[in-house]
Amino acid sequence: MEEPLRRIRALHTASTITVYQAYSPEIGLPAARDGCFPAAWRRGRMTWIKPSFLWMMYRSGWGTKDGQETVLSVEITRDGFDWALRHACLSSYVRGLHPDRNTWQRDLKRAPARVQWDPEPDLHLRPLPHRSLQLGLSGEASSRYADDWIVSISDVTPLAHEIHARVRDGELDSATQLLPQEQAYAAGDKLLAHLNP
Repeated sequence: MEEPLRRIRALHTASTITVYQAYSPEIGLPAARDGCFPAAWRRGRMTWIKPSFLWMMYRSGWGTKDGQETVLSVEITRDGFDWALRHACLSSYVRGLHPDRNTWQRDLKRAPARVQWDPEPDLHLRPLPHRSLQLGLSGEASSRYADDWIVSISDVTPLAHEIHARVRDGELDSATQLLPQEQAYAAGDKLLAHLNP
């Protein structure tokens, strides 16, 4: 079956969805240890969550970029994730989807969440023809994320490094077997109608 251009692909259960973030060890290690973000985590700043493991690998360089050495798997409630989608605005203006540029700018300023659709990478971190969602949380959404939605936080840096090592060694089949089993997230057309150009 052909992949649609835009789709949320994620590891999820009936009640939770897993997203990924990468931080410095000063934030990532305490978060994984305690199951919540430490005081050093700035809730006033926009935080981006990524349901795609490989997109997080692309962004963090397999957990090697400065300030992104600790890759976190954050399991959150689907109710929270869906709330963020309902209250999100696309991060860029799309003619035909938005009435006009001024309306989009006003909506973007008011929205506690924003969405970007970025090319999903393959194991070599090269862009594929389909896109995956990134979700930026600020203000109320960021606080809800930190305080209400988190079910668990795990440090998956060793997994990232192991998959990367297998890719470097040309062991693509075994690398693929280690990837989180992401499947289409049935968010519903209605939930994504204002976010799917």
